[in-house]
Amino acid sequence: MSQASLGAERLLLDEEAISRTLSRIAHEIIERTGDLASVALVGIHTRGVPLAQRLRRLIHEFSAEEVALGTLDITFYRDDVHVRGGGEAPLHAQPLVRATKLDFPLEGKTVVLVDDVLYTGRTIRAAIDALFDYGRPARVQLAVLADRGHRELPIRPDYVGKNLPTARGERVQVHLVEVDEVDRVLLVPSPEDPTNG
Repeated sequence: MSQASLGAERLLLDEEAISRTLSRIAHEIIERTGDLASVALVGIHTRGVPLAQRLRRLIHEFSAEEVALGTLDITFYRDDVHVRGGGEAPLHAQPLVRATKLDFPLEGKTVVLVDDVLYTGRTIRAAIDALFDYGRPARVQLAVLADRGHRELPIRPDYVGKNLPTARGERVQVHLVEVDEVDRVLLVPSPEDPTNG
């Protein structure tokens, strides 16, 4: 990443802010779900997985309850799998497939899907499709670190870390220690933005 592009980015959340935000979401999950024994956190690859792991640790810390934890790969459930990449990868590049791990029955569970950024809603629609191929939970909720708006589907999160109004051309980049060696959320301006550069 060049110094010029670094200068154009804006820090939205730092490590401390992410930590506070996840603590608040964990408390909200405890308060709103009631019976934690029936709760399962399911992280959507890639950054939803470490977020779900952190939320699980925080819920245990605050309540002494262990909630179930799973991971979900939605690669082949997306309706835009052939058009993604935004010029960063060739269109013929093979999608990266990761493991889905749901080591518990979904029936009767309150499944909280966990993702980093909610944008159009297509990722979440794909996650719900994938989840229902494995079983039928009692209910499905959604927890996201950031909601940047611009929904294309009628999907609304139950737990939101931060609402981040953005222009459509801007990008919200979530960096997590487990994946990126740093905790931060950045707003990256649109390349055609005249104020960029």
